[in-house]
Amino acid sequence: MFDLKNKTAIVTGSSMGIGSAAALYLAKCGADVAVNYRSHDKEAKALAARIEKMGRRALVIKCDVSSFEQAQMMVTEVIAEFGRLDFLVNNAGINRDGVIWKMTEEMWDTVLDTDLKGYFNFIRAASSHFREQKSGRIINVTSINGLRGKFGQANYSAAKAGIIGLTKAVARELGKYSVNVNAVAPGMILTDMMSDLPDDIKQKAVDETVLGRLGTPEEVATVIAFLCAEESRHVTGEVIKIDGGQYI
Repeated sequence: MFDLKNKTAIVTGSSMGIGSAAALYLAKCGADVAVNYRSHDKEAKALAARIEKMGRRALVIKCDVSSFEQAQMMVTEVIAEFGRLDFLVNNAGINRDGVIWKMTEEMWDTVLDTDLKGYFNFIRAASSHFREQKSGRIINVTSINGLRGKFGQANYSAAKAGIIGLTKAVARELGKYSVNVNAVAPGMILTDMMSDLPDDIKQKAVDETVLGRLGTPEEVATVIAFLCAEESRHVTGEVIKIDGGQYI
């Protein structure tokens, strides 16, 4: 367990899946957490209740990450409520799958606006605060499909690849302000969203790994917490795969 006491975090898309696990683990490590959601109101409030039960503060904010203005407002609100911001975990994302010759402009734009522009929106909003306090951690959740591409996911793969470039560029820009910027690249993770996938698709992903299993949201959350902790102070601009060897 890492020591994140007296620290505060924003986790986007944290009502479910990896985001929810990350918010909970950061709270277990001692951080206060701002929970972001767009449509899962019940789940977001339940998560906040679990965080508060640990003795940590939780702030629930409904925000469409693809909106530049809403992202700015959320960061401002979190800093006003908590008095500081230490960690930004960009996690919110969506899928609109389809082969490229059937992909519509709306499918492309919706995924890029959420999965890539949404990350820019929050980094842009938080960067001035991090520069002024000369500290901060940004952790971007990308995917191994941003490294290798995936059939039927040209929009998603492009967005996740863009996150990797964004991570490295911002790491260069904010490094002199003692701000670390990294990314985690999960393989297939057993989230609620994955439970609806056909068994043969999940088995194919298992067969791609060298460990013979799929990962859990909690395993991703642990690496995110490490990248927030003092123990990772000399790590920046990196993309850490959490995939059981699925990529290799």
